[in-house]
Amino acid sequence: MPIFTARFASAEEQEQWDEKVVSNPLGGNLLQSEAFAEVKAQYGWAVRFLVLESAEYTSYNLVLEKSFPFFGKLWYLTKGPDLAAVEHLPAALDAIRKLSSAQKLKVFAVKIEPDFLDGDAARSLLLASGLRKMPNLQPNDSTVLIDTTAEPEQILRSLSSRGRNAVRRAQREGVEVERVEPNEENYRIMYDLRAQTLAGKSSAGSREYAYYQKFWSGFVARGQGRLYFVREEGRVVVGAFVINYGRKGTYKDGGSSAKRARYGDSHLVQWVALNDLKNLPEPIVEYDLCGTPPADRIKDASHPYYGLGLFKTSFNKTVTDFVGCWDLPVDGFRYRLWSTVGERLARWINARRTGQEFY
Repeated sequence: MPIFTARFASAEEQEQWDEKVVSNPLGGNLLQSEAFAEVKAQYGWAVRFLVLESAEYTSYNLVLEKSFPFFGKLWYLTKGPDLAAVEHLPAALDAIRKLSSAQKLKVFAVKIEPDFLDGDAARSLLLASGLRKMPNLQPNDSTVLIDTTAEPEQILRSLSSRGRNAVRRAQREGVEVERVEPNEENYRIMYDLRAQTLAGKSSAGSREYAYYQKFWSGFVARGQGRLYFVREEGRVVVGAFVINYGRKGTYKDGGSSAKRARYGDSHLVQWVALNDLKNLPEPIVEYDLCGTPPADRIKDASHPYYGLGLFKTSFNKTVTDFVGCWDLPVDGFRYRLWSTVGERLARWINARRTGQEFY
């Protein structure tokens, strides 16, 4: 079992951050990226670049940090730490504790959400490591994944029949998917479509337009994002923003109009985007449809992602559940106060001052 040490990345490593992250054991995650760090730095988070080293491998992880009077610092490892196995987590967390103590960083808690598959064994190990299960923050802690390593026709045949038939019908009916210019006008259209879809298919909330504009433009500027539209009679009726980050593709944001004539247009957008990312010089090997209810609630109409789950499981009926979000108390006394009253107070103050989501 590896023993880890923890340190902050050098200036040179930070300049090569995305390259370093996608070399991680699990291939990195777009929520550990330079583009995402840039957005969060404009929304109340300090950004740190954490390196976990062992004799076997090195892992690069984005840390978002907030400071609170009396409590100290909260660290949030979005979709991290990225480790080769869940069994390596206790040693990695011990290294983080030692770093905080040695540098007197006053970290009272670390929030993690590693992409390890959920299950009794994984949960038992996390609990034994002193972690506390918290409500999930990221939509794709439960999601639908598509293996993109095969040839296109083989991938199409591997899809669930509903998704496969929808793609082929849209193709027969002449639906055209266009990759559009990522500009202000099209970002506004994309944002409005997304809001319409959330209103009709999900009870989940949405951030302000400026957040998405910064998010989308940051990935586009790095060659990691692209925007797709489908039109009917000149009107945009389907939109999707997808990201290629390392060997993973992600359907990050999407939306559609309830009033449209052709069946399968949303499915064809995903099919076109998937194949575009598969044909990159460094092709993706996996496409993440990014967010469904957990497997045991996929048919629960009360779940906020129920409507989105219906669409995404038409491609693949298998829902992948990851372990989700967990807290590591570093200072037990302060963490107990944080979990009983501090976090609620901090969220209330943040909402009053900024009107933005806390995390």
